[in-house]
Amino acid sequence: MAVSRHMVPLTLWIKNVLISFKSLIRGELAHLLTVNRSQRPWHMPIIAAIAISFPIFVGAYFGALSSGIKASLGAMVILNLPLVGKLPYRLVTVMAWGFAMSLCFALGLIAQQVPIIRLPVFTLIAFGIVIFGRYYRQPPPAGLFVMMASAIALFIPLPLVQVLPATGLVMLGSGFALTMALLYSLFLLATREIIPAPTHTYQPDTIIESIMVAGFVSLALLIAVMLEMSNPYWAAVSCFIIIQGIHLRTMWIKQFHRLLGTLIGVGLASWMLSWGLAIWGVAVAILIMMLCIETLVDRHYGLAVIFITPLTIFIAEYGSGLPLSQQAYQNVIHARLLDTALGCLVGLSGGMVMQSTNLRVPLRRVETWLLTRFS
Repeated sequence: MAVSRHMVPLTLWIKNVLISFKSLIRGELAHLLTVNRSQRPWHMPIIAAIAISFPIFVGAYFGALSSGIKASLGAMVILNLPLVGKLPYRLVTVMAWGFAMSLCFALGLIAQQVPIIRLPVFTLIAFGIVIFGRYYRQPPPAGLFVMMASAIALFIPLPLVQVLPATGLVMLGSGFALTMALLYSLFLLATREIIPAPTHTYQPDTIIESIMVAGFVSLALLIAVMLEMSNPYWAAVSCFIIIQGIHLRTMWIKQFHRLLGTLIGVGLASWMLSWGLAIWGVAVAILIMMLCIETLVDRHYGLAVIFITPLTIFIAEYGSGLPLSQQAYQNVIHARLLDTALGCLVGLSGGMVMQSTNLRVPLRRVETWLLTRFS
């Protein structure tokens, strides 16, 4: 009888554990499979895809695909166009990100000439991007593509004499995006109710969180460089995407979405690269991928990553201007998988550290001292 009395609680405990485990799996599958309703105008993805791909078509027309892709990097600031506020607020926001894009890309190209300063320069860029986006409460993608452009600029082979022309191409792309933002904003303001823009006041922990995010993103880049990965900037970008999650659950879900989407996206990229596309084919492919990404990104992040992966590979590799062989394609895809896994691991670790109250308490004292000393 003693044995049976002990067995009953054990059986109930096992049953409760199994029920909890099933509930957890069901909840995670619901997050993974749920497709949300888009909160943006249906024509926003079309405008963004046109604005970003148009410079590539111009480059293809003149037989300068790599130049067109550099300009399209600048045009990505169209994704930062606010859908709230009046016309000045919307245009100033796009202009600010356009200036940041050109400046960070130029700093990356300059730092590339002196490899020892790559990491310090990138850390400063990352801190500036993060604190700017957090202070002004910028919604996704915030500074993601600015950081991606600066990280790519650190490693694409470009002589010093080409720094100014390459930066000028990025500025031209940003200028075109600003023109598109103006026209599209006028259309939205004429057809939709104006939602007031958010007020910008300093939020506690903005400085210390920006320092921690920049630190872990730089750590991901440092580890990738030390491991001599061929595309170390992917690790930094992946880490930035993951660590931007506010809560650990958000970061875990985003990490799982990114890893699963990247695995499928790498297969898609390998298949697309095997086509041996001509320059016009590359331009059309980027247009279609950009349209798919912007249509899916606020509905299901994992589905969007499936297209983000080949898009970023196309931009980085075709934008370098170097010829790509079949063997080079395979190397790029393999490196992308490793870099993404490393970035996700560092990003999740950084997110856990950011939740630690033991670390936040001394950093808050430093933040308080800085605000008191320099306010």
